[in-house]
Amino acid sequence: MIDTIGTHIAEGEERLRLDIEDGIGVLTLCCPRKLNAWSWESTRQLGIFADRIRFDDSVRVVLLRAEGRAFCAGIDVTASNSGAIGGRSGSERTRNYYEGLRWVHERFRAFAGLPQPIVAAVQGYCLGFGFELALMADVRIASDDAVFALPEAQIGLAVDAGGDLRIARDAGAGWAKLLSLTGRRIDAATAERLRLVQLVTRLAEVGGTAREVAEEIAANGPLAVQGIKRAIDAYADAGMDAALDRVAMNAAITLTSEDSRAGYAAKRERRAATFEGK
Repeated sequence: MIDTIGTHIAEGEERLRLDIEDGIGVLTLCCPRKLNAWSWESTRQLGIFADRIRFDDSVRVVLLRAEGRAFCAGIDVTASNSGAIGGRSGSERTRNYYEGLRWVHERFRAFAGLPQPIVAAVQGYCLGFGFELALMADVRIASDDAVFALPEAQIGLAVDAGGDLRIARDAGAGWAKLLSLTGRRIDAATAERLRLVQLVTRLAEVGGTAREVAEEIAANGPLAVQGIKRAIDAYADAGMDAALDRVAMNAAITLTSEDSRAGYAAKRERRAATFEGK
């Protein structure tokens, strides 16, 4: 189900696009008709581009942006079955999800761990996987219409990719629990107050402001910039790998649960879900 070997991106299947402009690797989420909804294929493409950027000396900084009115609205629940992982038993299916999620974490780790700093420009919906992706950036610039949330628990799922851990790192455990346990949405001003974004601008200015920050970083010594990023990450992310393994198992268990099936069905049918804890 997951192509873990190929590096080809078929025409018409692009979820991300990379353009290199004056030392800036502009990585664009480019499926605006689906509000840049995330998928296994999106993760695969993110890993491909991370590998391309890593050893490209012409890229001094990465600008992460999105086309359309949303940065990323999370997983497309209307197409959840197309991304399902199978197995001959419940235990095997859980194991397969666990390995799939570990693969996702490896691709995200390759992106977050790029030697080049990452500046994210966020507008509109930034939900679920989208929020988790933005949290992997080193600096986040948000438009004043941005909306952030981790809504996974509302459909019976654990947070998949460590966004709750990164909120705990940046804003504290209490806020991480409030946001991930309730699925509550917050606006850009609140995200800035919680230190989850560094700057808030008007929608028309978010791209330009993010590019200005990227240009400032690109103008500095690349060895110094990359060393600073590595040192800060080593301090801030201590213990992250072990915690992400627990995230993968929690997500695998919930993805194979009856609660998650009930949650997806309720979401598609626009009604409240009833969870039984099984």
